[in-house]
Amino acid sequence: MNNETVNGKENIRCLIVGGGPAGYTAAIYAGRANLSPVLYEGLQPGGQLTTTTVIENFPGFPGGVDGATLMADLRKQAIRFGADIHSGVVTATDLSTKPLKVWIDGQTELEADSLIIATGATAKYLGLPDETKYAGQGVSACAVCDGFFYRKKAVAVVGGGDTACEEALYLASLAKQVYLIVRKPFLRAGKVMQDRIFAASNITVLFEHNAVGLYGEHGVEGVHLVKRMGESNETKTDLPIDGFFLAIGHTPNSEPFRQWLDTDHTGYIRTLDGTPRTHLPGVFAAGDVADPIYRQAVTAAAAGCKAALEAERYLASL
Repeated sequence: MNNETVNGKENIRCLIVGGGPAGYTAAIYAGRANLSPVLYEGLQPGGQLTTTTVIENFPGFPGGVDGATLMADLRKQAIRFGADIHSGVVTATDLSTKPLKVWIDGQTELEADSLIIATGATAKYLGLPDETKYAGQGVSACAVCDGFFYRKKAVAVVGGGDTACEEALYLASLAKQVYLIVRKPFLRAGKVMQDRIFAASNITVLFEHNAVGLYGEHGVEGVHLVKRMGESNETKTDLPIDGFFLAIGHTPNSEPFRQWLDTDHTGYIRTLDGTPRTHLPGVFAAGDVADPIYRQAVTAAAAGCKAALEAERYLASL
């Protein structure tokens, strides 16, 4: 079922935006369903996994797999089944009309009968140059993804909310020592979560501390901390650690779609009844852009599969 040209403009049967595990998997399934999918990868082809070294919890790789390699293979598989892959970022949309309209890089206008949004979410960082310097060498924004590498080691988690506490507790089951670096003099997490943190023998909460840098010759070996002492005084210390985890939240990459779709207060796209369907017929959301809870490669891939199956059914009904 090929795309058609109407009034000099290509009408795309199935348009996919986002080049992570959700987008590529959607393209694989849509291609095998003969939907001639067109996929735009965005600024980071392969998504966040391309910044990860070894992934050990993706099914089918008992020895682990390099993140960039996994994404490259998914991309090749999508192309094998007919996906037409392009570079470009969605800058505007009009989902109020049929066909759906999407603009790429503020210039190229696309029209599509169905749209799968798989633009992911971006982890929030402190903005320290060292976070970039040590990316993949001790800096992570996903404890479940990378915690295994820090068994019996010392790690730090930045953040004071529920997510940070969950990450700290998960890491405490693996690491020898976990430091929770909290900017404020209190935790923002719920009471039950706080009780678990304070009950953990290998978690130390460092209130009113800010991480201002990292150090190490061959990866992270420690963090530079500043502790507030009243309004004008502060003390500086160096804390030896092996891993530095950011848990200050994620920003879903949903901005171009929010005018038309239901989102939560953070911007995650709301879907219906545990499916990738949105409230707009023919528009689907898969992966981290619609998942504030799990944020795993395998769940994103599964959601991409479901989105393509839903798109196939929708297009068949037209």
